[in-house]
Amino acid sequence: MAVFRIERFTPLPAAESWRRVTDWERHAAHVPLTTITVPTGVPTRSGTVFVARTGLGPLAFDDPMEVVRWSPPAGSRAGMCRLEKRGRVVRGRASIDVYPTHAGSHVVWVEELSVRLLPRWGDPLIAGAGRRIFGRVLDSMLDRLAQPHP
Repeated sequence: MAVFRIERFTPLPAAESWRRVTDWERHAAHVPLTTITVPTGVPTRSGTVFVARTGLGPLAFDDPMEVVRWSPPAGSRAGMCRLEKRGRVVRGRASIDVYPTHAGSHVVWVEELSVRLLPRWGDPLIAGAGRRIFGRVLDSMLDRLAQPHP
């Protein structure tokens, strides 16, 4: 299983960081060859399903995800979102946590995923690519105000 973790600090308040990083359809604007639909509709809650479709024509695949925990930040309490990836090609889980800080917020995104038919020795390659791609996604969604974790 490929595992990667991305952390960013931003001057945005936790509620605004949360709103941006859990705007599922907006993720697609930052991931090449990807569209995202939310067939269960908004607002997001436990049980919400969204589908990322990546690729071109017959080489595309769906990456359906279900929100299994949804707890937005409130006051000094962190926001926590847990996702289960239930696709035929990509399986695993992801978590997005948003912590309020004295200077804004701290966003932590962790993915654990496996790609069907990919040998285990490819996991470090997938983790590295995921860290780079989703690091850029997170930076863009936070309007490049975010700073990598030291």
